[in-house]
Amino acid sequence: MKILSLFSGCGGLDQGFLKAGFNIVWANDFDKYAVETYKANFGNNIVLQDINKIDFDELPDFDMLIGGFPCQPFSMMGEEKGFEDTRGTLFFKIAEIIKYKIEKNEKPKVIVLENVRSLKTHDNGKTFKTIKRILEKDLRYKVYSDILNSADYGTPQTRNRTYIVCFDNKNIEFEFPKKQKLNLTLQDLLEKNVDNKYFLSEKIIPTILSNGTGGYNAKSEIDLKIARPLCATMAKMHRACQDNYVTQENRIRRLTPRECARLQGFSDDFVIPVSDTQAYKQFGNAVTVNVSYAVANQIKDSLNKLGEWNND
Repeated sequence: MKILSLFSGCGGLDQGFLKAGFNIVWANDFDKYAVETYKANFGNNIVLQDINKIDFDELPDFDMLIGGFPCQPFSMMGEEKGFEDTRGTLFFKIAEIIKYKIEKNEKPKVIVLENVRSLKTHDNGKTFKTIKRILEKDLRYKVYSDILNSADYGTPQTRNRTYIVCFDNKNIEFEFPKKQKLNLTLQDLLEKNVDNKYFLSEKIIPTILSNGTGGYNAKSEIDLKIARPLCATMAKMHRACQDNYVTQENRIRRLTPRECARLQGFSDDFVIPVSDTQAYKQFGNAVTVNVSYAVANQIKDSLNKLGEWNND
């Protein structure tokens, strides 16, 4: 099935669907470094452009739309402004694209959206209620949603995200993928012979390991078996109650970009052509490949049962 991918980033959501046999015909992101990484791994079918400036007439034919639309407006890490934030309105841009295709009698069969866990509870549930109403009432899709944790799908990272899966066919039956036993720990994914630049200086260790100051207080732990959620600002090195640190050679260090890639389900042949700062941002923002792949397979199974799957 032909997929249009929006807010593609470095390609975590896309890779899961590609692995399941789907075909990404067009992708988009406005971050030039994310696009550089995407091109290095998936080819040149990604367009570097602000989604608000895209000409809908230039979009290719597609059967399915996927996208991890910007989460900052709904994130606990942000100010939770929701639709008051201009980034929050980008969901409406997705709706505009779908409405445009409907008017051309080219309604996508499936929509898959991903966002932070707090999307469901933001503004006492009003934000999610609005999104669901638009998808169900205005665009007339059958909507399924759930919160999936990356640690339940084979990678040792606690990362709870909201997944929304929508079908044009109201007769379809869909279930989110069942949880899997986790057989890996963070330590299993660590690199050997790590560059000295990733190790902490004696001067910064007391700050990194402190439990917080002022009104913010949280227990700082290192060497966790299951990593804390990777975040886009890892390059800044937060305290250990926010970021992940490990002990190696009796010294404390941060995670390397490759280890972050592994925690997001990317294989070691995934090319990282950008600086560490940009790599941390990309993997902190990425959709976990393991979860994307599990969801993609469930969608494929549901379509197969109704004879709507094709591998064009």
